[in-house]
Amino acid sequence: MTQRTDIRRRLEEHGIQASAQRLAIAEYVLATDQHPAADTVLEVVAARLPVVSRATVYNTLHLFVEKGLLRELVLSEGRVVYDPKVEPHHHFVDETSGAIVDVPWEALRVEGVPELPGLDVSEFQVVLRGRRRARRRDG
Repeated sequence: MTQRTDIRRRLEEHGIQASAQRLAIAEYVLATDQHPAADTVLEVVAARLPVVSRATVYNTLHLFVEKGLLRELVLSEGRVVYDPKVEPHHHFVDETSGAIVDVPWEALRVEGVPELPGLDVSEFQVVLRGRRRARRRDG
């Protein structure tokens, strides 16, 4: 089975009609390990499918979020990115490069959320900020 067939089936399972534009967008955003902004999605998809419009990309991204295929994240002021990894996890934002790195859910322990007075928390994530350490070369 091809990746395109898998993605088409995934869209249909979420009640999304798989037009050529939606398929092209899905082939990028659902397979990337990055957290692309809408303009990045437009740039990448337009290189393969020049007829795709900015409105189509934005509308499709919002549809994918609405249907649970993507998460829309605001990890820094004024910067919206899309995350294809919808299962619970946290994020690290590198303050030097702006790169966003997934942090496994189990890597952090957050306590006391259910006991917060007056709040019914439906979900949460931790956003860590800092700089990546240089990798040490042993040997």
